[in-house]
Amino acid sequence: MSFIKEFKEFAMKGNVMDLAVGVIIGGAFGKIVTSLVDNILMPIIGLFTRGKNFNDVFYVLDTSKGDVATLADAKAKGIAVFAYGAFIQSVIDFLIIAFCIFLLVKFMNRLSKKKEEAPAPAELSTQEKLLMEIRDELKKSR
Repeated sequence: MSFIKEFKEFAMKGNVMDLAVGVIIGGAFGKIVTSLVDNILMPIIGLFTRGKNFNDVFYVLDTSKGDVATLADAKAKGIAVFAYGAFIQSVIDFLIIAFCIFLLVKFMNRLSKKKEEAPAPAELSTQEKLLMEIRDELKKSR
């Protein structure tokens, strides 16, 4: 089997296509969560930090190049900073995404349990099978 044919067979398997769709949807979902955190949650948290942009919460490690007011200024001047505000914001993003995935998996597990709980029809005994055949033969003869 040629390499291209083998790759095509691999790529067209259901699991690979499902994974690709999941990655694309996950990327879009990640952007939504990032927007939620950046534009809704962090401004509310910013109220508790006296209106300061939470993304700009940092500690200057190298004061030899002067003082800066924002993280963007520090990066532009090449000043070493400990940007713990941006890190905390990323952790909040992760926690929201992880929670949503947890809820999705829990929902999918609940659906699969309902499918498993449906009882399979009991197999007929030999006597019942014979009685059904006799009934069918009687219907044919009439």
